Amino acid sequence: MLIVVSPAKSLDFESPVKTGKYTLPRFTDQSRELVETLREHSPEDLSELMNISARLGELNARRYMNWQLPFTPDNAKQAAFAFTGDVYAGLDVESLSAKDLEYAQRHLRILSGLYGVLRPLDLMQPYRLEMGTRLSVGGAKDLYGFWGEQITQVLNEDLKGDRPRLLVNLTSNEYFRSVKEKVLEADVISPVFKDHKNGEYKIISFYAKKARGMMAAWLIRHRITNLEGLTGFDAGGYRYSAADSTANRPVFLRKQT
Repeated sequence: MLIVVSPAKSLDFESPVKTGKYTLPRFTDQSRELVETLREHSPEDLSELMNISARLGELNARRYMNWQLPFTPDNAKQAAFAFTGDVYAGLDVESLSAKDLEYAQRHLRILSGLYGVLRPLDLMQPYRLEMGTRLSVGGAKDLYGFWGEQITQVLNEDLKGDRPRLLVNLTSNEYFRSVKEKVLEADVISPVFKDHKNGEYKIISFYAKKARGMMAAWLIRHRITNLEGLTGFDAGGYRYSAADSTANRPVFLRKQT
């Protein structure tokens, strides 16, 4: 089983990391090509391209000018510890044991507009580049075209040897569009999280994002390898609802928020 999550816009490159172990991203050549293209854009261009404020445009222009290879623990940070935000609050990587981190390194992947696919301990430098950004690079009109089938092929490599081959999709639609399901050699399971509000169950973005991180952590801690095991997820007050689920979209409901 492979678990995929989205990255986060918010980053923490100040807090120390509890492990000295790290790996290197597998798409650094592609990342360098993207950075070289982004360096051609002024801060104002980046603000318009990414629909961000002038302050963030300046910040990310500096980030791309400072971006450099090779990555080392002195100039980069392990991805799972660098990202913050709702999903990563739920993942709570600091609470994972050393054995959990080893398992996560084999079974958790972070999809990224700049880095393609990151393992939890892959070093990365700060950036902002959402997968849906319409950045023209390498003859492609956007990042989906730039990455093509590369992301899917590395996921297939990481799934080799798994039985059954399952990909647990805990990403947003924006990021999962970078995975070519027709090329993916696995069954996709896309959990749905709903909270009770105003007399009905509905997807509430903040809670759903955190629940995705909680499920990723729960799957890691419990070493879940199949759909039957996944339906036992009960962190944060969520419970599986067979009546609301389909084969590839298990639904989890929570009464109290």
